[in-house]
Amino acid sequence: MSLLKNNGFFQFLSGKDIEMQASKLTLAVASLLALTFALSGCVKQEKYDDLKLKNRNQQERIDALESELSVTKLKLAEVEKQLNDCLANTSADTESLQEKIAALQEDIDKKTELIAKLQSQLVHGAPLPAELTNELQKFAAENSELVEFDPETGVVKFKSDLLFELGSDIVTADAADMLKKLSTIINSKSAEGFDVVVAGHTDDMPIKRADTLTQHPTNWHLSAHRAISVEKILEGAGIASKRMSVRGFGEFRPLEANAPNQKGNAKNRRVEIYLVTAGK
Repeated sequence: MSLLKNNGFFQFLSGKDIEMQASKLTLAVASLLALTFALSGCVKQEKYDDLKLKNRNQQERIDALESELSVTKLKLAEVEKQLNDCLANTSADTESLQEKIAALQEDIDKKTELIAKLQSQLVHGAPLPAELTNELQKFAAENSELVEFDPETGVVKFKSDLLFELGSDIVTADAADMLKKLSTIINSKSAEGFDVVVAGHTDDMPIKRADTLTQHPTNWHLSAHRAISVEKILEGAGIASKRMSVRGFGEFRPLEANAPNQKGNAKNRRVEIYLVTAGK
């Protein structure tokens, strides 16, 4: 029994009444916490959606500039032809044509420079939802000798020197086990709505071994074949094949400069796994 003052009067409360009051208070606190977390999730999702929109707008701007660049190049070729025709006629005014060519060339140079700048700013990959990011960070921390995770781009990177035998596309047993653990995350509820892109990369060391050349004639082949091998393990671990795609970039997207005289760089030998919005 307890005593409660209400509107100037004292009221006696039984133990049952006190329990009911405590229960209502607990429910109110829980509801407030749930609302706080929900609002936090909304903010993160808004940032994610905003980043995707900015990325798409940036790409549209690049596409428009590349189209303008093509038109300018056609105009340049046309004026150059006119100039060549005029050079055959000594009485023709070539000076004005040369000025046009110079102006068009300057326009091409500016557009090319702007396109390169925009492409360098284009986001490759995007931050993932918080729950999925946390799971991937934990996975990378537990397998740090083989795996890296970049939360800014949402990319999981596997070091090829530990993922495959030298010059081979056969995944080692230890690496295959790690890929199966990753597939558990990709198949979880937190990764619903995301597809998987597997991208293989090499360094610039040319393929020389005869047995390797038979299977992988170039670094293009080796990078693509390695990406396919990873995809097959993920598929075998239960990830639907319709959610996945593969790419091979050879030595043409290095993370760091390769050593002189085609000596390569271990950091460039890698397989990257992107989680991207389904259907993109």
